[in-house]
Amino acid sequence: MTIPASSEQRAGDALVVVDVQNDFLSGGSLAVPGGNAVVAPLNAWLAAFAADGLPVIATRDWHPPNHFSFVAQGGAWPSHCVAGTAGANFAPMLALPPNALVISKATTGEAEAYSGFAGTDLHARLQGLGVKRLFVGGLATDYCVLTTVLDALRLGYAVMLLVDCIRAVDMKPGDGERAIVAMREAGALLLEG
Repeated sequence: MTIPASSEQRAGDALVVVDVQNDFLSGGSLAVPGGNAVVAPLNAWLAAFAADGLPVIATRDWHPPNHFSFVAQGGAWPSHCVAGTAGANFAPMLALPPNALVISKATTGEAEAYSGFAGTDLHARLQGLGVKRLFVGGLATDYCVLTTVLDALRLGYAVMLLVDCIRAVDMKPGDGERAIVAMREAGALLLEG
């Protein structure tokens, strides 16, 4: 994948990789259809940001074993991304730089946090780094990517959505496409490789 010339990153930019964790990949407990396909294009962006010394943020679900969203607790999702388990690890082929900022979310049993900003210090960390524009990709389009992008826009960041680097759960057919429309209508710019 080549990085589009019109999207050349610059000072004030950060790359946000959303929840590219084993449980969301093929064979995981909550596998996103086609989720593995985001790794290679994200790696191209990771290399570009690392080469320019720009910040990389990786969000992750980091659930306790009794998270209320799990089916066993009456929730909608199978147990996934339990803190400290192999399923919660980032995809082994994802080339995160050693200095990537890792943001853990949904870390208590009674709170959901689809967005990387929900209950975390991500906004404060980005402000401290002088970040103004976010390039966002990861999993899943219709949940954690959607809410992270919408929160970022509400907080005043410009957002570049990396369309080749996202995949949807599509619990209802078309959820992913509707999420992309919602992000675009909220102000995100769509980048396609």
